[in-house]
Amino acid sequence: MNNTLKNILPQEIEPFINENTPIIDIRREDEFETTGIIKGAHKLTFFNEYGQHDLEKWLKEFKEIVKNKKEKFILVCAHANRTKTVGDFLANKLSYENAYHLEGGMALWLAQNKEVIF
Repeated sequence: MNNTLKNILPQEIEPFINENTPIIDIRREDEFETTGIIKGAHKLTFFNEYGQHDLEKWLKEFKEIVKNKKEKFILVCAHANRTKTVGDFLANKLSYENAYHLEGGMALWLAQNKEVIF
């Protein structure tokens, strides 16, 4: 069975937060400092400022948050470009069944005046 990355809009995220669904922000530290993060989100940078990544290290940390391939999780980045890449990889190549990403990323989250913490 082929798994697909699912989109979730900012206004649809509340029930996931209430279920303690992990939210994983894959942006860089400088981005966290600039815009803040969604309350309760895990900071787990994927790409550095040069677009490089350490997949093995990232997956090790990711698996400490998302314990199994059936568990729901939501990926967040600035504009949903990075989360689309990473989420598609997790869903298609690694068979995660409930991979979501925040459509429009933090840009849309902030445009809708959703809460962030610093």
